[in-house]
Amino acid sequence: ATDTIPLFKSRWGARFSARASGSLACSVLGGSGMASNDITIYDRLRESHERQRSFFRKLLRTSSGPQREVLFRELRIELAAHAAAEERFLYAVILMQDAGLKSSRHALSEHHDIDEIIEDMHKLDVAGDAWMGKARELSHKVHHHLREEEKKFFQVSGKLLSQTAKVRLGREYAKDYQRLVEKPLLS
Repeated sequence: ATDTIPLFKSRWGARFSARASGSLACSVLGGSGMASNDITIYDRLRESHERQRSFFRKLLRTSSGPQREVLFRELRIELAAHAAAEERFLYAVILMQDAGLKSSRHALSEHHDIDEIIEDMHKLDVAGDAWMGKARELSHKVHHHLREEEKKFFQVSGKLLSQTAKVRLGREYAKDYQRLVEKPLLS
C-alpha cells in the first residue's frame, strides 16, 4: 500500500514495513525451514540488526518531510525495543560472568552513546542540515556497534551460553522485543 514504507524481509519469511501512521508492520510470509524453536538469541538479534541497517539506508536517502519523521520514529522504536530486550536477555546474563564483564560493559556504554545522539536529534529541526548531520553520526555509531557486536561480543558471549540457553534467551528476547514494539517506551 502507498501508506507503508518497506523496510526489511527476514530470513524466516517476515516482512517489516513502517506505516505512515507511525506504527511498525510485520507480516509473516512463510518459513525458511528453520523451526522457530531453534532460533537463538543471536539469530533474533541479527534480524533486528538488519532492520536497523535498512532503516538507516532509507532514512539517510529520504528528503525532509513526513516520510523522514515516520522513519525516524520507527527507527527509534526499533533501537529502543532492541536495546532494552538485548540488555535484559543477553547483556545482563553475560555481565554476571567474569569472562563477559568487559564486553558487556562496553556494549552498554555504546547503547548509552546512541541514546545521547537520539536525544540531541530531538532538539533539532528534522528538516535541517544539523539534524541530518546527527542522523549520519547516529548511523555511523549504530553501524560500528552492530559490527563490533556481531564480530566480537557474539563470539565471547556465545562461548558462555549453552545451546539451550541461547534458544531460551531468544524466545524471551522476542517476547519482550515484541511487547516494546507494540507499546514503545519513547519520550
